[in-house]
Amino acid sequence: MSAESAEPAASGRPLPEREPVPARPAGAGKGGVRAFLRLVMIEHSVFALPFAYIASLTAMFLDDGTVHWWELFLVTVAMVGLRTFAMAANRIIDREIDARNPRTAGRELVTGAVSVRSAWTGALIALAVFLGAAALLNPLCLALAPIAVVPMVVYPYGKRFTDFPHAILGLAQAIGPVGAWIAVTGAWSWDAVVLGLAVGVWIGGFDLIFGSQDVAADRAEGVRSVPARFGVPAALHGARGAHVVTTGLLVWYGVLTGAGAFFWAGLAIVVVAFVYEHSIVRPHDLSRLNRAFFTVNGVIGVVLFLFTLLDLVVRGLTV
Repeated sequence: MSAESAEPAASGRPLPEREPVPARPAGAGKGGVRAFLRLVMIEHSVFALPFAYIASLTAMFLDDGTVHWWELFLVTVAMVGLRTFAMAANRIIDREIDARNPRTAGRELVTGAVSVRSAWTGALIALAVFLGAAALLNPLCLALAPIAVVPMVVYPYGKRFTDFPHAILGLAQAIGPVGAWIAVTGAWSWDAVVLGLAVGVWIGGFDLIFGSQDVAADRAEGVRSVPARFGVPAALHGARGAHVVTTGLLVWYGVLTGAGAFFWAGLAIVVVAFVYEHSIVRPHDLSRLNRAFFTVNGVIGVVLFLFTLLDLVVRGLTV
């Protein structure tokens, strides 16, 4: 014991309170990784990946009729990396808004299960993974990669300056199929743009549905959206219109790429799913919104991918 530390006791003065031992940082260790994966809802990659695979496999079929597994793997890595970065950035930027919304107050950055520092670390690692995958694919992918990042960061700010942040989300999601096509061919494709627009309008449409549950909180906090500005009925009508446009764009894509019977069968199932989705969500009854958002939209992507894959194999794609 040093003289400085012994002196207070010897002189009769009270010992200073011992500083508390710092708690283990939120997000440390394996539990922190799991919390981060919950934060970015990694399982929701099912919404975007199927359409990236549709673009990649169609491009491979039209190119040389063979599946290039390494490129498909890199497309997967790039998609998951970019989506993870986008979700983490969204949660970080929106954490104060989330804390004031009862529906989102339990999110990991609000409760402290994940620290802001840990979230940024995870986001930057995911961004590095995305850029690395783009670099391994081809020069055009790497050159366009920074452009793909921009709407991912702009989107969470969108609700602060426009009543149509859903359109920014749609633009961000439209990039996936276009990038996946470029990953395979190294060249721009208007066929991929049509598919990308279909995906963007689709996701923008169901974001109108999803945002309808937050109308009260959004209006109270000044958060801008179509439901908050124009009301839930208008948002649901807008979502229906968006999904009609999505169907039209998918038909156009099928025509442009010479799709066969299985693709059209899959698209028919998608149309039925759209009809079901809109039948279970009503302006004054959002109790089944999660079923419409998570279950039905997950099914839409997977079904169309599986039927497209079957169609390509029947037409000669070598797996």
